[in-house]
Amino acid sequence: MTQKVLLGTYTKRDSKGVYSIELDLNEKKLSNLQVEAEVGSPTYLAATENGERLYTVLKNGDKGGLNALKKTDDGSYATTDVFTQEGSSPCYVAYDSKRNFVYTANYHTGEVAVFKTDENGSLTLADSVQHSGKSVHENQKSAHAHYFDLTPDEKYLIACDLGTDEVVTYEVDEEGKLSEVDVISVAPGTGPRHIVFHPNGQFAYLFGELSSDVLALSYNSENGTLSHLQTISSIPEEHTEFNGGAAIRISNDGKYVYASNRGHDSIVVYSVKEDGTLELVEYVPTEGEIPRDFNIDPSGQFVVVGHQDTDNLTLFERDTETGKLSLLQKDVYAPEVVCVVFL
Repeated sequence: MTQKVLLGTYTKRDSKGVYSIELDLNEKKLSNLQVEAEVGSPTYLAATENGERLYTVLKNGDKGGLNALKKTDDGSYATTDVFTQEGSSPCYVAYDSKRNFVYTANYHTGEVAVFKTDENGSLTLADSVQHSGKSVHENQKSAHAHYFDLTPDEKYLIACDLGTDEVVTYEVDEEGKLSEVDVISVAPGTGPRHIVFHPNGQFAYLFGELSSDVLALSYNSENGTLSHLQTISSIPEEHTEFNGGAAIRISNDGKYVYASNRGHDSIVVYSVKEDGTLELVEYVPTEGEIPRDFNIDPSGQFVVVGHQDTDNLTLFERDTETGKLSLLQKDVYAPEVVCVVFL
């Protein structure tokens, strides 16, 4: 049995765009790297549940935007619509199957946006909100929206802003119009990058890119508010060189949280306690440089890590009882990988 993995990339060196690779669940190995679509720097991807449609970040010369693709009869992807504007591309894309919306966050402009889409993969801008503000770090001179996605109850949208040290809750109506519901400010210099929610819907885990901290939060689904519970480092005390927090994931059973470190080049593993706080389990070297993204396969047995600078994937087996990772494969070629999505 094989599981298909989609890979988003930069196209600054050798990459052609969106790739796929197969994970053989029985052989426990990655193989058969393929180009799925030639797209300019599709650094983040979102797919429909069946993988028939795909939405990617797009860089096209001096313009940036969003690319919609649809699977063709031969199994490859073809572009159905493109939305671009002058300036930088978004850094995050999410798909809302219930409303048929696509959500984006733009680091450079500090903007979050909603697009309407349909079965044909058309893209129509419905609304956007410009964040404003700054914080204490040299990378926080302006707003830098880095994440914009649904809460698990699908009632709200959460935006993480690295530049303002804020996490903003929004509502979205049937026309795609956004309205702000709540704002939580975190410690100056945290740099909120990504967030994941516990399957029980009561807790969330926010990764600070600049502080290399993971924040455990409680989530109130009645009003969309988040409250701070705990701050825990993602790197050991003895690591004093550069590190930037990257991706964060949670196991399907909610027992373990994983986060990747760029600089320390590791995945940190935490166990989730009954009160939602975290306890360190281990640090695992990722066998590559700048592990910008990784993901857990739907079965919960494997973790695939993509490395931006060393053009390789690493495959780990996950112990579902202890949460620990065991190395299965390294140096699996895949160029400039910055996003890992299981279909």
